[in-house]
This record gives sequence, structure tokens and C-alpha cells, in this order.
Amino acid sequence: MPFDETEFVDREFPSTPAPGTSYARPQGLHGAASSRAPSREDLDAQVTSTQQQLAKLREAQEQLERAKAELEEMRRRRAEFQTGRAEMQDQLTRAVSILGNAEFEARRSAEQMSKSLAGIRHYLDQVQAVDEQAWTDSDWTQNLSSALGVIDSARMELHSARLLWPVLDGEKPFPVPASQSSAASLADLPLPRLLRLGLALTWPLLVASLVAIMVLALSLNRR
Repeated sequence: MPFDETEFVDREFPSTPAPGTSYARPQGLHGAASSRAPSREDLDAQVTSTQQQLAKLREAQEQLERAKAELEEMRRRRAEFQTGRAEMQDQLTRAVSILGNAEFEARRSAEQMSKSLAGIRHYLDQVQAVDEQAWTDSDWTQNLSSALGVIDSARMELHSARLLWPVLDGEKPFPVPASQSSAASLADLPLPRLLRLGLALTWPLLVASLVAIMVLALSLNRR
């Protein structure tokens, strides 16, 4: 039987290619073929996309910073409100207490001043009502004694008013009276002023008593 070379050829494997012949490498052995290098246009597009993403990130960062600043401002204003409310509550409470006491003292002072004014007006009317032209020889001593009593009483009233109201002596601004009719107010006065007040209240009575005694003595001598 003649020898046939084709009988011993394995057809599943390709035969050795001839010199100069090329064939495609199977993709299953070493993976897909490498992609091409990026072009300039591809790089420019990637740079543009990256810049856009950075711009969005910067905008988002600025928004977050603004939101943070607004929150910090709100927190600062709230703390300021709480501190201011507590401070004003204390100050207003103290002011209400002080002005309430001052109003009470002012009303009491106004009442005392009204009494002093009424007393001064009363003695002013009495002093102006004295008419020595109407005195006669028979009653002039009694009228003189009565007139001196009016003068002494008016002087005592005026001295008391001056002690209560220093404005009568030209002091400014108008002060709250240093003395009141109550014992608690008198206890707050210094000792020299208490002595002056006692002297102002007592010496006119002593003078009036001495004048009355002198007038009575003169009357008895004439008889």
C-alpha cells in the first residue's frame, strides 16, 4: 500500500505555518487586545469633566459653609437672647422695686408737703389778719399778746417746714424730706438735726410763755 502523509496529520491542530505567514492570537489565552491610547480630545474632555465636578464640589462646600455660618449666628443670637432676657428680668424687677418704694415715699412726701403748705397758708392768713390799727387802749395788751402768739406759732411752723423741706432754704435739686412724722423716720436723722428739730419745736413755746407772763405782769402793774 502506498504511504499517504495525510493519514498521520492531526487536523485539530493547525500545521506549522509557512515562513512569513501570520495569524490572529486567540483571545481566550491572553485576554482581549489592549485598547488604544487616549487622544488629546479625550484628555481635554476628562479635564473639563473633572473641573466641572470640582466646581460643583466647591459650590456645595460654599453652601455648607453658609449654612454653618447661619447656624452659628442663630446660636449666638439665641444665647444673646437668653442672656439678655435674664439680665433685663433682673434689672426690671429691681427697677420696679426701687420705683415702687420711691413712689410710696413720694406720695407720703406729697402728703406731708400738703400739710406743711396748708399750715403755712393758715399762719400767713392769720399774720395778715392782724390789724393793730383796730386796737384800743382797753384791749391792746390782750391783742398784742394774741398777735405775738400768732407770730410765734407761724415762726414755729415755718421752722418745722424748713427742717422737713430744705428747698425752702434754696437747696436744689428738690430733695426727699429728711424727716417724717413717723418714729422710724425720726430715728434715721442724725443727732445734731434731731436737736435742731427739738429746739425749733420747743423754743417758740418758751418765748410765747415768757411774752404772756410779761404781758400779764404789765397788766397787773397797771391795775
